[in-house]
Amino acid sequence: MKKYFAGKSVLPFMVFFIASCVTINIYFPAAAVEKAADRIVEEVWGEKAGELKKQDEQKKQGEPQSLLLDSLYAAMAAMGPGEALAAEPDVNVTTPAIRALKGSIQQRAESITPFMNSGNAGIAGNGLLAIRTSDGLSLKEKAALSRLIDAENRDREALYAEIAKANNFSPDKIDDIKKIFAGSWIKNARTGWWIQDSGGNWKKK
Repeated sequence: MKKYFAGKSVLPFMVFFIASCVTINIYFPAAAVEKAADRIVEEVWGEKAGELKKQDEQKKQGEPQSLLLDSLYAAMAAMGPGEALAAEPDVNVTTPAIRALKGSIQQRAESITPFMNSGNAGIAGNGLLAIRTSDGLSLKEKAALSRLIDAENRDREALYAEIAKANNFSPDKIDDIKKIFAGSWIKNARTGWWIQDSGGNWKKK
């Protein structure tokens, strides 16, 4: 009975479990969206471009468990449903609207950077920009900062909506995309920039 249980009953359950995971990934491939977010943030902010890729390469070279993962994927592929899980979907981020928004964010970065360096602006917990303090700013600079942040946040929100549209994600997935991008904006922030935590408190990276 034990052999029957191990060989007959568990395998169908494992196949069902893997198939369930595949279904989740097909409808919203979070890992693929995260990679796309990292690429976009690196591209529009520039300073850390290529750094994450370099870290990934070093990680792959230094982690012996990568061989184990390869073996696991091979075993899952042999089971059939696992092939869809191993083949990560490609998130489309190359439509004209997306390219235009990326270009707008990239062009604005040079104007926003001084305010980020001075600590007047920071990255909020939702990944959008916010005015942290207006200390040391003239009335003209305060107005300029407010316009920059409003424009930046509109572009970011529009970017998330366009990514959802380009990949046929349902509208309710826009919030998931926004959360993933928030992690990428924070991860790629320069040392010394201010970041807001989940409790609303500001701290330097």
